[in-house]
Amino acid sequence: MSAGTQVHANLTEEQVREISGDLDEPDWLLETRLEALEALEELDMPDVIKTPGREWTNLHELDFESLVDPLNAAENKDQVGPDEADVLSWADAVQEHEELLQEHFGSIVDTQENYLTALSTALFSTGTVIYVPEGVDAEDVTVRTEQNSRSLFNYTLVVTEESSSVTILERQSTGEEAEEQYYSGVVEVAAGENSYVQYGSLQNLSEEAYNFTVKRGVADTYATIDWIEGNLGTQLTKTEVSTTLSGDSSETQIVGAFYGHNDQHFDLDAKVWHRAEHTTADLVTRGVTDDVARSVYEGVQDVGADAWDTSSYQRENTLMLSDESEADASPKLIINNHDTEASHSATVGQIDAEDLFYMTSRGVDPRSARNMLVEGFFVPVLEEIDVDELRDDLEELIGARLRQRD
Repeated sequence: MSAGTQVHANLTEEQVREISGDLDEPDWLLETRLEALEALEELDMPDVIKTPGREWTNLHELDFESLVDPLNAAENKDQVGPDEADVLSWADAVQEHEELLQEHFGSIVDTQENYLTALSTALFSTGTVIYVPEGVDAEDVTVRTEQNSRSLFNYTLVVTEESSSVTILERQSTGEEAEEQYYSGVVEVAAGENSYVQYGSLQNLSEEAYNFTVKRGVADTYATIDWIEGNLGTQLTKTEVSTTLSGDSSETQIVGAFYGHNDQHFDLDAKVWHRAEHTTADLVTRGVTDDVARSVYEGVQDVGADAWDTSSYQRENTLMLSDESEADASPKLIINNHDTEASHSATVGQIDAEDLFYMTSRGVDPRSARNMLVEGFFVPVLEEIDVDELRDDLEELIGARLRQRD
């Protein structure tokens, strides 16, 4: 482990055994947790985004010793879905779908990939398992998590069988606020042949909270995984959304929106791995930084040697509303197959002075003009969101944040 990382002197094997025992987990899962706990001593923090001359996020400064309170997790959670699909709490899934869990848990996100994934594996106490059988169309799966404790570790598994589909809307918010809180979320999506998964997430945690989230999916032949990622809360968010297109003709779209103000910090990854023929990806992210907020974005399109006839596109745009805010973007295109059509672009800038002048010259007051331009900036992203409820919520939160601005 690198110098400076806080080791958990107060985490014990007995605590992990108690969490696992309360959930009545099988031995193999307890062993996985204990191995992750033991590995903490050797693991480093996840990679953070670096741009020339700067490492944007210092996770080593976080006081995990103080932030993590493993035996006092508390939340309000809603897990709702149609009868045709199983939408289960982790405890129920352990009883009803152990074979499914044994097959998929940790198969997409390595439980010991880094310090934070291992910490989450050892300590997660809540979660949702969504299983969609072959041929079932499962709409309106809703997962709401309201954190009411100093720390909360959440795990989500989505498995879709052949020719099924599911639309999931997940929200994270804070109920009882503490001075500082820590939320950790790991999401694994295994999309079977010719299945469709749309996973929308809206993170609006307390601005005193720290957030580490990793969402990853693997798409089989003709499968599609679409992600919608909205980030507005926390004082520091480190998040990654990625898809591996492992089956021929599989597709993915990653749509992201964020709005940072005050001293918020966002470290955002969006990645796609083309590993089969005729695969398609579209990555679209738009965000705003205001006051002294900071954002850094890294997008990766990696086309493997066997990924013939690939189409891959990426666009990222950040709008800075103050001279003191900071933003940077680092799109990367890695191509190992010549039969590829791909592009990537990124921009960081401020509100166009001519646009603002045009509106104010027609009688719109400067504040309203600025807010309208910001709302218009988000339109290309909002138009990509098919889930009406998520789009409306995101629009409302953006509007509310703009109205807070002096």
